[in-house]
Amino acid sequence: MTGNQDIGAGEILSPTRLNRLARELIEARFASIWVEGELSNVARPSSGHLYFTLKDGGAQVRCAMFKPRSTWLPFRPADGMHVLLRGRVSLYEPRGEFQLVAEHMEEAGEGALRRAFEALKARLSAEGLFDAAGKRAVPRWPRRIGVLTSPSGAAVRDVLSVLGRRFPLVPVDILPVPVQGPEAAPAIVAMLQAAARAGRHDVLLLTRGGGSIEDLWAFNDETLARTLRASPMPVVAAIGHETDFTIAEFAADLRAPTPSAAAELLVPDRADLERALARHRLQLQRCVRLAQERRAQRLDQLWARLQAQHPRARLARARERLALLRARIVRAAQRDGERRAGRLARAAVGLRAGHPQQRLLRAAERSAGLRERLRAATGQALERRRRLLAELARTLHAVSPLATLERGYAILDQPATGGIVRSVAQVRPDDRVRARLADGLLELRVEQVRPAAVNPDRGEEQR
Repeated sequence: MTGNQDIGAGEILSPTRLNRLARELIEARFASIWVEGELSNVARPSSGHLYFTLKDGGAQVRCAMFKPRSTWLPFRPADGMHVLLRGRVSLYEPRGEFQLVAEHMEEAGEGALRRAFEALKARLSAEGLFDAAGKRAVPRWPRRIGVLTSPSGAAVRDVLSVLGRRFPLVPVDILPVPVQGPEAAPAIVAMLQAAARAGRHDVLLLTRGGGSIEDLWAFNDETLARTLRASPMPVVAAIGHETDFTIAEFAADLRAPTPSAAAELLVPDRADLERALARHRLQLQRCVRLAQERRAQRLDQLWARLQAQHPRARLARARERLALLRARIVRAAQRDGERRAGRLARAAVGLRAGHPQQRLLRAAERSAGLRERLRAATGQALERRRRLLAELARTLHAVSPLATLERGYAILDQPATGGIVRSVAQVRPDDRVRARLADGLLELRVEQVRPAAVNPDRGEEQR
């Protein structure tokens, strides 16, 4: 025996543990399965959970679907209903009852169709068949519309009613096709191809009224979707109610929620056009009135110009211009005479200023001025030189030997040689020397020569 726990040989189990081990084993083996069968004993207590039995011709199994999944169901389960559910197998431990815990449930026939629809939708979408870049724009003003639908259905009446009310001028061709059953899709494909070959329509409308998914299944055909994409003219699809979606609507160039809404999208509203025409009429009238006013003003301007070009008016303007020119000539002659008189007066003044006598007078005045400036400059130069000479004399006298002699000094020289005696070594006793004083000369005879002695204490010579 295998499970979450191994059972030892001879081990005695309690009912609780036995049921727990059985539940764990079952849940590990059947984690998520799909089961199809008929509902019976459907019960929904106040707790909101859903309890029922799923059976077929040979067996039955108790089932439970707990909140909130039980409240999300798009239909109301009832006895006798054939359903397809997904869930996990479990065991209700307190009573040891085998049961199926449902996590998803759908009506069996519709559920299969839904899965086929989703699979085809995903595959075509991955191919780019539904991409918005490949869709064509619906013309704003179609010249002819082709409607592919059942000629006896309510949808065609709604479409014709809306088209007649909104824009009755556009021609509408009913292209009859079956809209339900296995022969519907091939017939619609053939009609689309025929319309493409004819090339009579600007836009096509593929439509039908509401119904179940089985009723609308002809519009989930892959060939139909590819034919819609290959159509040389734009196609509008309005299949069923607003909440119904089909592959044909995804493949069409434009989807409308209902046939009536599709008709409104195909043509403009007559009332809007009438209001637009009224606005354009008012604008046109205003433009015409403004144009007339501009034309009238232009005419008045041309009339004024014509009057201005009359020979009498031109002669009057010529006379006025002649008078103005004459006055300008007179003023110009006066100004020219005044300029010439001024130039003559200035020339006379210049001529008088350039006369030789005047030039001699100015030269004499200039010579006298220069002479006076020379005399003053000479005096000033002599005075500066006298002051400089006196200053130099004072400086020379300050360094002159005579000034030294005036302070009591004397200069000795030898009359025989005329040299200055600068040392006692130059003379001997009985030599005759001459002493020059500030005020005269002394003739002297040397009696004794004594060299100067040096005082060892003071480091100075003693004379």
